[in-house]
Amino acid sequence: MKSLLATVKSFVANLLLWSFFVGGLVASTASGAVLDGTQKSVATYAGIAVSLLAGSRIAKKPRIKAFLSKSSTLWFLFLFNGGVAAFCYLTMDGVKGVATAAGMGLVSLGAAGGLVGNLRRPTVDHYEPAADRPGA
Repeated sequence: MKSLLATVKSFVANLLLWSFFVGGLVASTASGAVLDGTQKSVATYAGIAVSLLAGSRIAKKPRIKAFLSKSSTLWFLFLFNGGVAAFCYLTMDGVKGVATAAGMGLVSLGAAGGLVGNLRRPTVDHYEPAADRPGA
């Protein structure tokens, strides 16, 4: 059983991690409403970097990792992000549309890679009695 100090420390660390993730997302998406020019660009790119770093740390947590490894989650990510990528490519003009489609397409391809990886991994280890094993 974990001590009270370890529990509080874990809670505070998770709270800070999720706060940085959400704060980075907000900074990268809403900086245009408040800032202009170079400041807007700096806030957008800094927000993207912070949210990527925090998100990658969150994704390494056991419960999140197990959720992201499920086939149903990977299929959703593959189909949804692939659809959004196609939609953005067809409806948005210029570099913004191509960049958005490329980013969403990369996420979709990453989910497809996870699906292929799940297919190669054996799902159930077969039981082999000790008497049937060589050398037993």
